[in-house]
Amino acid sequence: MKKSILFLLSFVVALVSFAQQDPGVDPSGPAILFEESEKNFGDITQGEKVKHVFVFENSGTEPVIITNVQTTCGCTAPSWTRDPVMPGQSGEITVEFNSAGKMGRQNKMITIISNAPTTQLKIVTNILPVKKES
Repeated sequence: MKKSILFLLSFVVALVSFAQQDPGVDPSGPAILFEESEKNFGDITQGEKVKHVFVFENSGTEPVIITNVQTTCGCTAPSWTRDPVMPGQSGEITVEFNSAGKMGRQNKMITIISNAPTTQLKIVTNILPVKKES
């Protein structure tokens, strides 16, 4: 009887500790951890180009290989680290936004396609008209 109760108690403890783990997080494999996931450029003037570098670390146990970086608009041009990023090492996603032909508040999503879980970044800006000289 004592063995059955002890077995049942250890089973319940194991079940509770397993249930407390985040089911969406795999502790092994490649993992991308960005220092920041959003850049707000504030107010810029129409026609202005702005650029930002998003830095990430491979917080996983296997190399991160980025195969593509997708943007929601042709006005946003990405470039990224092409070589595998080893565990504990850093990489970069550089995004340049061209505000030509745009006006008002802009929210642009950048999707990172890799062997790690898909990650999204965001750039935000408010585009003001060009001031006309009097």
